[in-house]
Amino acid sequence: MTLSDFSEEDPIQRPVRTLVIVLGDQLDLEASAFDGFDPDQDCVWMAEVKEESTHVWSSKPRIAMFIAAMRHFAQAVRGKGWRLRYTRLYGPGRSDTLAGELQSTLRTLRPDQLVMTAPGDWRVWTALSCAAAEAGLGLEVRPDRHFYTTVKEFAAYARHLQGKPLRLEYFYRTLRQRHNVLMADGEPEGGQWNYDKANRQTFGRNGPGMVPERSRFEPDETTRHALRWVQEQFADHPGDLESFAWPVTRQDALQALADFIDHRLPVFGPYQDAMWPGEPWLYHSHLSAALNLKLLNPREVVAAAEAAYRAGRAPLASVEGFIRQILGWREYVRGIYWTQMPAYVERNALEASGELPAWYWTGGTDFECLHQTIRQTLAHGYAHHIQRLMVTGLFAMLLGVKPKAVHEWYLAVYVDAVEWVELPNTLGMSQYADGGLMASKPYIATGKYIQRMGGPCAGCKYDPAAFQGDAACPFTTLYWEFLLRHQARLENAPRLEFQRERLGTLSPAQREGIQDRAAAIRSGDVGCGRREGLRYLAPVPISLG
Repeated sequence: MTLSDFSEEDPIQRPVRTLVIVLGDQLDLEASAFDGFDPDQDCVWMAEVKEESTHVWSSKPRIAMFIAAMRHFAQAVRGKGWRLRYTRLYGPGRSDTLAGELQSTLRTLRPDQLVMTAPGDWRVWTALSCAAAEAGLGLEVRPDRHFYTTVKEFAAYARHLQGKPLRLEYFYRTLRQRHNVLMADGEPEGGQWNYDKANRQTFGRNGPGMVPERSRFEPDETTRHALRWVQEQFADHPGDLESFAWPVTRQDALQALADFIDHRLPVFGPYQDAMWPGEPWLYHSHLSAALNLKLLNPREVVAAAEAAYRAGRAPLASVEGFIRQILGWREYVRGIYWTQMPAYVERNALEASGELPAWYWTGGTDFECLHQTIRQTLAHGYAHHIQRLMVTGLFAMLLGVKPKAVHEWYLAVYVDAVEWVELPNTLGMSQYADGGLMASKPYIATGKYIQRMGGPCAGCKYDPAAFQGDAACPFTTLYWEFLLRHQARLENAPRLEFQRERLGTLSPAQREGIQDRAAAIRSGDVGCGRREGLRYLAPVPISLG
C-alpha cells in the first residue's frame, strides 16, 4: 500500500450501521470494538487532530510514534477490506479536536450507532461522549481486553479492603493466583512472591560492559512520510527525530518482544534499577509504547517471559521482576486512574507551588544526571523507570514543582505516554501528590543514591555527599530541605525513621545553609550553567528521504 491508500477520506457510498471509533492507542484488529463488525454495513473511524499534540506540548518523537502507528494501522484496516474514514491533520475543513472531527463525520455518514473500546484518557472519553450525545446517538463503550482486570473488578477489590490502604504487592499477588502466572501448586514459583532484593544491583566501577543492541526498526515509506510531516508541522515542539526507530506495526512489536526475551530478559532483573552514562537502553524491554498503543497484548508478553523461565532461558528473578511491571504495576495504575478521575489530576498533597524549570524542555542544566536524562528523553522519547522516578521526577518533587505541571511534562515527552498509565505514575508514585494512595511514602533520596546506581556523578561539578556550600549536589541539598519543609507532614510516615533521626542532629547553622542553598537552586542561580544549543546523546541518523 502507498500513502495515497490512507491519506484522504474514503467516499462512503452505502449507509453505515455502526461507526467504530478507533483512537491512536487502540491499534488492535482484535479489539472488542470490532466484535460483530460487518464490512458491508459498518465503518471504522480514525482521525489525526491537532489537539492531541498540543493540549500538552508534545515532543516530536511522541507525535511521530502515534501518527506513524495510526497510519500503518489504517493500512491494516484497508487490507482487510473494511471501510475506513481516516482524516489527517490540516486538511480543508478539518477540526482541531476529536469531538469536532467526529461531529463532522456524524453529520456526513449519519450512522445508526457508535461503538468504541474503552479509551485511556478521561478527557477524550468525556469529549467523545458529549459529541455522541449532541448527535442524538448512544456511544457503546466496550471493555478493553488488553488488561487482565476490569475497572469494576479493581473497584471491587479496593472496596473489599474495607478502608485498608491499597498496595501494589497484594493486588499483584491476587492477580498471580487468579491467572496462574508463575505459580506452582498454588504457591509462588520459587517459594517467594518477589525478588526485589536480588533486582537492585549496580554495574560497579567497570560499567555494564557490552550491552545488547536496541531493537531498531528502520522507518519505511509510511513512517518516513510521518516523520517529515511531524518535523514540518510541529517544528517548534521539543525533541528530535533523527534516531526514531520504534516499532509502529504489530509485526515490528512482535519482533521487538522476541528480541527482548532472547537477548535482554536474562539480565534484566538484577540491573533493572541501574544507570550508566551514555547507555540509554541497557537491558530494558522498550516495549511499553507497543503495549500502550495495543500493538502487543500483555498476556502474550507475560506468557513469553514465563515460557523463557520454564525453558531455562531466563532466571526467575529477572522474569518475576519483568512480569511484576506488566501484571502488577500496569494493572494497578489503570485501576487507580479510572477509580479516582477526574479529581485525581488536581491532587497536590504536598501543596507544591513551584514552576517547572524551563530547562526541562532543553536539558540546559549543569546538573549532569538531569542534563543527560532530559537530553536522552528529547532525543528518543524514552528514559527507563529509574531515570523517570529518581532523576527527573525526584528533582521536581524535591524542588516543589506543581504536580500537574510535572504530569503534563511526562505526558508530553515520552513515546509511551497515555494518561491512564502516566498520570498515576507521575502524580502518585513520583510526586506523592495523592498523599499515599499509590505509595506508602515519598520516594526521596540524596545524590548518593544516583551515584550508587551508576549515574553520571563522576562528570558532574557537584558533590553527591555535600548538602551545603557551592559544591553541594542539588539532590542532596533539596532532600534535606524537603524533610525540613515537610517535617510535620512526614512525622508518622513509614520507613523514614532514620531520616527523621538524622534530621534532628542538624545544627541551626547547617539548617540555614541548607535553606540558603535550596533558595539559590530554586531561583536559578545554581544549575543553569549550560547555555549551548540542543545536543543529544549519540543519535543514529536515519534517512528521511
